[in-house]
Amino acid sequence: MRLNHGRGVLRRLANIEDTHVVSYSLRKLTGLGLVRSAKQGKEAFFSATDKEREMCMAYRDVREACLMPGFTGSAEDNAHIGELAQLLCTLPGRYDQAARAAFTSQS
Repeated sequence: MRLNHGRGVLRRLANIEDTHVVSYSLRKLTGLGLVRSAKQGKEAFFSATDKEREMCMAYRDVREACLMPGFTGSAEDNAHIGELAQLLCTLPGRYDQAARAAFTSQS
């Protein structure tokens, strides 16, 4: 499966406020041969290369070797890990929302 995204979409997906950080990172990743860019009109779209996919799979193997020994690998464990991951993904957004609400109520 190939995904092509522009800088704006990547910035929102990664929850990064500064577009310059995304642009800098994409330049570095492109230079390393991990992503490729294709222009469509004025917009540049980025996709992963085979080299990046291989690196991600190697990282996955190391991550699983380090994190998974305490888990059985059962469907129940995997479901529990998935629920925890989902919760961890929602927490930053909730903290951001609470901070904005606190700031707004003091203004």
